[in-house]
Amino acid sequence: MSLSLIRMTFLMKMIMNNSFLPISKEDMINRGWDQVDFVYVSGDAYVDHPSFGSAIITRVLDNAGFKIGFISQPDWRNEKDFMIFGRPRLGFFVSSGNIDSMVAHYTVAKKKRSKDAYTPGGVMGKRPDRAVIVYCNKIREIYGEIPIIIGGLEASLRRFAHYDYWDDKIRPSILIESKADLLTYGMGEKQTLMIAQRLDKGENIKTIHDIKGTCFLTDVRETPYGGVECPSFDNVINSKREYAISCRIQQDQQDHIRGKMVKQRHKGLMLVQNIPMEPLNSNELDEVYALPYVRKYHPSYEKLGGVPGLTEVEFSITHNRGCFGGCNFCSIAFHQGRYISSRSKESIIKEAKLLTELDGFKGYIHDIGGPTANFRKPSCLIQETKGLCKDKKCLAPNVCPNLIASHEEYLDILREIRNLPKIKKVFIRSGIRYDYLLEDKNDEFFKELVEYHISGQLKVAPEHCSASVLDKMCKQHIESYIRFSKKYFDYTKKIGKEQYLVPYLMSSHPGADLKDAIELALFIKKEKLHPEQVQDFYPTPGTVSTAMFYTGLDPYSLKEVYVAKNPHDKAMQRALMQYYNPKNYDLVYEALVKAGRRDLIGNGPNCLIKDKNDQKNHPKNYKEKGRKKQRK
Repeated sequence: MSLSLIRMTFLMKMIMNNSFLPISKEDMINRGWDQVDFVYVSGDAYVDHPSFGSAIITRVLDNAGFKIGFISQPDWRNEKDFMIFGRPRLGFFVSSGNIDSMVAHYTVAKKKRSKDAYTPGGVMGKRPDRAVIVYCNKIREIYGEIPIIIGGLEASLRRFAHYDYWDDKIRPSILIESKADLLTYGMGEKQTLMIAQRLDKGENIKTIHDIKGTCFLTDVRETPYGGVECPSFDNVINSKREYAISCRIQQDQQDHIRGKMVKQRHKGLMLVQNIPMEPLNSNELDEVYALPYVRKYHPSYEKLGGVPGLTEVEFSITHNRGCFGGCNFCSIAFHQGRYISSRSKESIIKEAKLLTELDGFKGYIHDIGGPTANFRKPSCLIQETKGLCKDKKCLAPNVCPNLIASHEEYLDILREIRNLPKIKKVFIRSGIRYDYLLEDKNDEFFKELVEYHISGQLKVAPEHCSASVLDKMCKQHIESYIRFSKKYFDYTKKIGKEQYLVPYLMSSHPGADLKDAIELALFIKKEKLHPEQVQDFYPTPGTVSTAMFYTGLDPYSLKEVYVAKNPHDKAMQRALMQYYNPKNYDLVYEALVKAGRRDLIGNGPNCLIKDKNDQKNHPKNYKEKGRKKQRK
């Protein structure tokens, strides 16, 4: 090969490595390709930023030398969009995008959302409900027996028979309904690359059944030995107790060190979940985040208004993965796992410097975080060899005596980055675990968090104040939040700033009844809180709390749990959290009477609302007073 040809080849490679992947046949031809190896189909718009799972997976494949075509939000009502690149040489990867398509489309009240943050211009309707299933079925219809691999959050959390809140029934594994060949669960880089390499070597997708972090279907007569079997699809449909048991088995095996193979029968087929893939280590994470992301949405979206979901994360840095917090209502433990893996300090600082050179950077890094911002290392040394405990949590209901709480490394990173040229401020906007923070005997991070890394207010998540509800959530009791808030305001006062604490609170979580909701309203009043937004518990696939919601049982004790399912009961709980809003008067009044708490109706200092039977406090007058107060 001549020197000029070598230079030209090198130049072309550089151009390709710093541009978007092909989204059209023209793009493919311009790269000198006559066929792509894989087509990646996503329910999100194409955003080449490491906060988007689709960008990471496609960049990992691209870096390994595979030719990837990207199809975003194809019109599933016809074949045209799925045929942009023709038949790929090796197969399709399919994802619904960054979040479950049903959550993207519907509120907890099952009403259509007005905006989709992952669609150009925030427009709704650009992806179907249950996007993974719909996309896969269309691909199968067009291309027949071509390898299809599904991944991402929607596939990962629906890998077993699962309760579907929107249908209010148990649906089978998404592998059954999508007709895909393999499912990758978790973050997916290693297993995706292994699948691609083995297909490239000519292996049949039907025989690739040994890769960690994947699920497959097989004839029950060919079920592999070993592992544990959870109740079958038929059993969990017919018995809520069996469903609760299946939930616990599945949750207990999501550890890459001690986790076992999990099996679940679906009629004549056996769903097999191989043991979890090891999380990426620090060096591997550094490599993934150093790939040549454009860090923008595709330019074709500019005229459509861009992609709203990029705004918050464009100048943010992910420094860790996993969360040992293990809240029952959160899907992170079932998807990313509880083991913490982190990028190196050098890698994070390198990315921070890169951000300062990007168009639009104004001196502010919006976040250096992850699932939980202040976790840098595993919670204890034991889990390095034995894995995370199957029957215990690190922080709740009480702190494990083996917990190692330190912010030294995280603080060192923050200090260095905030002193870089061109950086005015470094914010921390992803979740802070205040209960973990309180366990650190060194308060330097706490003080500097208050002084340097918030913008007027810090958002934290006590979620509730009732001890019995917090136990069901697997959260520490409210005394922990009260201790934290006192120290927070003490430090804020010392630096002479006026800053606020915004607690996230949740209504109608399994275990919460009207008595608990009233206790929460009294707590809100005592703490002088005025939550502008309140969140009903949202039963999403794959969480312990969702199993409680559906079964009325705690999967770990099999004891009954009260669940508010009636919309009116949920409305009363939600109204109590904003008892001060005149629009909620009637619901709050009804709730207090129903709970036998008329003592909280009247003019006393502890009362939540006035008595509407008192003419002066007639609802009309009460509402008018409320409007005047708001105007002031």
